[in-house]
Parts: sequence; structure tokens; C-alpha cells
Amino acid sequence: MSETWNKRTKAVHGGTARSGWGEVSEAIFLTQGFVYDSAEAAEARFIEAGPDEFIYARYGNPTVAMFERRLAMLEGAEDGFATASGMAAVSGALTSMLRAGDHVVAAKALFGSCLYVLEEILTRFGVDVTFVDGTDLDAWCRAIRPGTKCVFFETIANPTLEVVDIPAVAALAHAVGALVVIDNVFATPVYSRALEQGADVVVYSATKHIDGQGRTLGGIILGSTEFIRKTVEPYMKHTGGSMSPFTAWVMLKGLETMELRVRAQTASALALTEALQGHAKLGRVAYPGHPSHPQYAQAQRLMGAGGTVIALDLGGQAEAFRFLNALQIVLISNNLGDAKSIITHPATTTHQRLSAEQREALGIGQGLVRFSVGIEDTSDLIADVMQALEAV
Repeated sequence: MSETWNKRTKAVHGGTARSGWGEVSEAIFLTQGFVYDSAEAAEARFIEAGPDEFIYARYGNPTVAMFERRLAMLEGAEDGFATASGMAAVSGALTSMLRAGDHVVAAKALFGSCLYVLEEILTRFGVDVTFVDGTDLDAWCRAIRPGTKCVFFETIANPTLEVVDIPAVAALAHAVGALVVIDNVFATPVYSRALEQGADVVVYSATKHIDGQGRTLGGIILGSTEFIRKTVEPYMKHTGGSMSPFTAWVMLKGLETMELRVRAQTASALALTEALQGHAKLGRVAYPGHPSHPQYAQAQRLMGAGGTVIALDLGGQAEAFRFLNALQIVLISNNLGDAKSIITHPATTTHQRLSAEQREALGIGQGLVRFSVGIEDTSDLIADVMQALEAV
């Protein structure tokens, strides 16, 4: 029956496993280990544990398993492995499958920590990484070669909001046997159809829209059962990047309201974009859900919406700082996907590690700000942004 449920129903009920007490809210199993009936039972479980048999919290836990199953149902994946953070999901998905001599092709417009994993960590251990303009299919075609192990990109790039053509890049990758690994945070599980569009592995920072209320760090890797259990799980359980049971419970609660929050945030993001079109203090307003965005048609085809994040260009750092400091409702912080509206200046925060030349190549100018739209009243947000622009 659950296979026929729509996403909102899956987000509330999917993967629930009740204890003998019949609780309504999912139980938190705050235990690091599990008891066996006998030494023989312990031996058997270490040889091969069943789907509802657990050994150690680093390997799996009933509350964490509920979160994994629920999000796998939402995404249309066979399986998932929950991680301690979004970056544990990104690094775990890539590092678990790669070894010295492998070749990766990645979009160059990525979150700063993703760039660090690709540029610094993987290359340190002998992985060959080629970066391309994610919106240029010819660049992908030139870079992907026989023997390429995987391609990696963000569905919507952070913070420039470029949209990558998932089916087209996936076709190029699959033609040489490469896996397609996608960081899908900005698309959100609400709008995502990444797996049916050609992705093999999808990763989320559950810290963002899934929790959506600024409480906990978490992530998840989603894909085939074979990839999750044969490649990801051995790596993650031995390196220690698994999610805690309490975090999993918080994430389960977040999933119950995620679609309501994300759709409200998306509607406000579009209304803000429309209100800001042509404003004299802004050089550019970028939002994938507005016709002014260069990949608008592609965003509609892939997701049917533009997500919850807007990028604004105020010209320079001084103007951007004056704008941020004048905001009264919108908070200055470097998270996104939160119920509260949050704004940051990427050049001096999330992407400050990059050189000025790298930031310029990525389109991260000193005037660029990333605006994650929350669930506050839309008219209040518009009024707050308009009064802050007066300070620029």
C-alpha cells in the first residue's frame, strides 16, 4: 500500500516501525549496543544481520533505520544510509567508491566544503578530478572519458543557482559506465525526481530542509541496495560517520512538515523575486523559479519549481554588508533551508577559502548574497528586504 502513497503521506508514515507499546510518535532507541540471546546468536548476527537486527549504533539503529527507510521511500530509492552531517554524506558517497587512479568529473560551481573534498582530499589519495562548467554539456562531453568512475554535481549550484541538466549529464556518464552522484539539497526531496532522471546516488544535507528548523546536523546517501550495503555501509560503519538515534528522531519529526514548509518557502521566494525585479539597488536577482533565470525552463522540467533560495547581487562587499546589517527579520547565518529566513555573504563565509580568482570564475562576486527564504509572512519579508535596500 505504501508504494501508492503520495509524497506527503510517505513523509509522515513511511518506514514507521512501532515497538510492542504501539507508540504514535516514533520511538527513540538511545542505545549504542544490543543484547543477544546467546553467544551463538551474536556470532550469527555478525556474520549476517537481518533487516531488523542490529549490532552497534555505528552500524545501524532502529530509529535511524526508520529515517533511512522513510527518505528512501520519498526519493524512490531502494535504500539509504544516514550520516552525521551533509558533508559526511558527500565525502562518504565519493570516498567509499573511489581509489587511487580513478577519474571523477565534477561541476566547478559547488559548496566550498564539497570543493575541498574534491580538490584537497580525493586528489591527495591519487584520485584524478576534472572540473567543468556544469551548465555546459560540451564541457561534460569533453571531460568524461572511458574509465571515468563517477560524475558529481549539485542539482542547483550553491550559491550561484545554476541548474544542471540531470538527464543529459547522466546519459554521457552512463555511456562510459560512470556513476552519477548528485548533491540534491537545493532541489529538496519535495521537488526531486533525480533518480528517475538518471542519478545513481543522491545525497542530502538533512540539516537543511529535512530538519528545517536549525536543530541538528545530519545527512543521508540514497541509492541502490547493492551500492548502499556493499559500498557505503562498510566504509561508513568503520570510519564512524553514522547518524545518532536522537538526530534521526528529530529528522523524522522534520519530515512530517517538510512539504508544507518547502512549498510555502518556494511561494515566498518567487514572490520576493518578482517584487525585486528591476530594483535600482540590485545588479541581478537570480532565482531558478522565475522566467528571468537562464535555466528557468530546465528547472521547471526537472523539478517543476525553483526551490527556496535566491541570489542577489548588490555590486560590492560594502553594499552587501550594509544590506545585511539593515535587515530586521532575515537573520545573518550560513545555514539554509530553515523555517527562519537566513542570508549570508558567500565570498567572506562559505566560499572564503577560495582565491579571488576562483570565486570570480565561479561567479561569486563581492556583491553576491545568498538568501534562504523562510516561512515568515511573505509581505513582511518583502517589506524587510525593501527597507534594507534603502541602506545600500
